[in-house]
Amino acid sequence: MRIPSVLEKIVATKIDEVEQRKSARPIIDVGDRPDAPRGFKRALVDSVERGKSAVIAEIKKASPSKGVIRPNFDVFEIARDYERHGAACLSCLTDESYFQGSDDYLRVARAATSLPVLRKDFVIDAYQVDETFVLGADCVLLIAAILPQTTMSALYSQAVDLGLDVLIEVHNQAECEAALALSPMMLGINNRNLHDFSVDLGTTHRLLEQIPSDTLVVTESGISAQSDVAEMRAAGIHTFLVGEAFMREPSPGAALLALFE
Repeated sequence: MRIPSVLEKIVATKIDEVEQRKSARPIIDVGDRPDAPRGFKRALVDSVERGKSAVIAEIKKASPSKGVIRPNFDVFEIARDYERHGAACLSCLTDESYFQGSDDYLRVARAATSLPVLRKDFVIDAYQVDETFVLGADCVLLIAAILPQTTMSALYSQAVDLGLDVLIEVHNQAECEAALALSPMMLGINNRNLHDFSVDLGTTHRLLEQIPSDTLVVTESGISAQSDVAEMRAAGIHTFLVGEAFMREPSPGAALLALFE
């Protein structure tokens, strides 16, 4: 019998979690959002147009492969630290079961700064898109590896209709082709294999040539040295999502500045 991958386990758990949330709160009123989205993609483009690397700085306590990454986890201070040191946007893990995240972490991070925030979670259902909007996120993540084409298309349209930006994440050619069929505003190339969590920066290079120039490409995972940044910028990629490399440092913001100076 084939052993389920980590990703498959996460999705199976998420299906149960979504059903539990629906039972507890059957209807989400999208009118409950306190303010308008801040413009996630716009913040990234503005940074690139100023000649800088646009960094989506991630707030992440733990991961399935590494366990607890940052025991001293003060979301408010981490978010402020990132903003002080030049982050363009934030990414906040809200998955509880595998990443020890929380919806409250996203609320705190967004309240602590003026930066747009991505909800980093495993979105599989329209309910979660409404939830993401009301939670106050500015961008929703759609992971192509876990979404049938029709579902991904429907969730993308729903998010855009609400005014959210959308980052579609891919990590192989088939997923990239499926995402490109939606003419996405942003495409994240994850250098981490979501099934075994190995990392290969070559993933970004291999997929880049088929992506139209008007699609904003974000390289994700495995960026840990200035040489990695230089390699990506030489390939024309100026937008980065980085988390673990920062979370292990006393000052995540200072680590960001050092990596991208």
